This record gives sequence, C-alpha cells and structure tokens, in this order.
Amino acid sequence: MGTLGRVIYSVGNLIRATGQAVDRIGSRLQGGNYIQEHLSRHRTVLNIFDKAPVIDKDVFVAPSAVVIGDVEIGKGSSIWYGSVLRGDVNSIRIGSGTNIQDNSLVHVAKSNLSGKVLPTIIGDNVTVGHSAVIHGCTVEDAAFVGMGAILLDGVVVEKNSMVAAGSLVRQNTKIPTGEVWAGNPAKFLRKLTDEEIAFISQSATNYTNLAQVHAAENSKSYEEIEFEKVLRKKYARKDEEYDSMLGVVREIPPELILPDNVLPDKAKKALQT
Repeated sequence: MGTLGRVIYSVGNLIRATGQAVDRIGSRLQGGNYIQEHLSRHRTVLNIFDKAPVIDKDVFVAPSAVVIGDVEIGKGSSIWYGSVLRGDVNSIRIGSGTNIQDNSLVHVAKSNLSGKVLPTIIGDNVTVGHSAVIHGCTVEDAAFVGMGAILLDGVVVEKNSMVAAGSLVRQNTKIPTGEVWAGNPAKFLRKLTDEEIAFISQSATNYTNLAQVHAAENSKSYEEIEFEKVLRKKYARKDEEYDSMLGVVREIPPELILPDNVLPDKAKKALQT
C-alpha cells in the first residue's frame, strides 16, 4: 500500500470511528428504549458464479433463509425461516403458491451413482414441511412432503401424492398420484382420501396467506412495532361483556386486526351473516 493508499485508509478509519461514536451518543439519549444494533452479514439472496436467483416480487423469503444461485421462485410462494435453497451446481425451479417451511434444505445434483445431472423441480401449490431435505428431485403440483422427510436423487413425487413425515425416499423412487408413502426406506402405505387431497391444496393456500402477514411484520419499522405494543397493552384489559352492560362500544385499531384470510373461521362466520 502506497502513501496515498495509507492516507485514504486512515481517513476511512476516522470516518467509521466518528460514526460509531455518534451512534453510541444517540443510543444513550434513547434511555430505556435503547437497542444496540449489530451489523449482520447475512444475506437472504446470493449470486454464485454468473447465476443470480430470479424471485417474483410476491414471494416471501424469511430474513434467516437463504436463496443461492440458479434458483427461480414463482408468485405467491414462501421460503420460511432457516431454509436453504442452494442452486450452485445445478438449477432449482419452484412454482407458484408453494411453501418451503422452516429449516428445510433444497439442493441439486451434479454427480451421483447413476451418473445423472439432476436439477430440483418443485411445482405449484406444493407443501414442504419443516426440516425436509429435497435433493435433485421432482415434486409435482399439489404434492405434500412431510416434516423431516428426505428425498434422495432422482425421486419423483407425482401430483396429489404425499410423503409422510420422517420418511426416507431412496434414489430414483417414483411415488404415484394419490398415494401415501412412509417409512425408512419409504414404501407404499395406502391411497389418499378425498379429504386429504383437499387438505393439501388448503395447506398451500393457508401458507400463502400466512406469508403475507409475516412479510408485513418483517417490513415494520421500530417505531411501528413500539406503537403496536402500546396499543396491545391498552386493549388487553378490554372486557366486552362489561362494556356491553355499560353500553360502551370500543373500536379495535386496524393495526391489531389480522386479515380474514389468515383466520378461516372468521371468514366463514362473515359469509354466513
């Protein structure tokens, strides 16, 4: 580093130290509301090589999740807390309305015992349960992968089928439409009922709606969060029965009302009335 470089480096250090000092002074002035903020190097979306993720604007990617490389995610899908989608040596394609739940791993295959190069393809309205592992597989539309299930290279889960929680599906296994597979290694268990097929579809819809709530919460500023705390404390003491005896009507602030699509029972009652 030459003389000019050392000077620029020193000036940079001085500016950073000044900023840190100003931040400490400001924090002390906040008193009881003081919160120390730490710099986080975590990034939810990462390029690798010349590949960059392509994510629809309506997708919810949780702050602690990470999407890497050659990954495409369709409208209304959600990638939940702690999940990793790593499209480094091959591609990952996820359709619309699909949810990859907390701590799940989606990866791809460049080489394996069968010599196949395998991307991971997940269709529309698929539910992937918490801590599932999907590696070089195809999961078709409206399929369900249970919590902690592991799908190895070349697995195909057909439309409207289910992999039970904790199952291990061996390489190149094909799970036909309308079937439930379970166990280690996973084997045919039984046929899905009509109610279970409807549940799979509803599960995807529920997560799409819930993702909107989480996206809104994660986008709130510190001031908005503190304001809502005050409102919740104020209205926590509300007694509707006592109020009705007095003829008092209290309106709940809109900030404390969840959307109807997150509370199905509430939506049904509204339609009935």
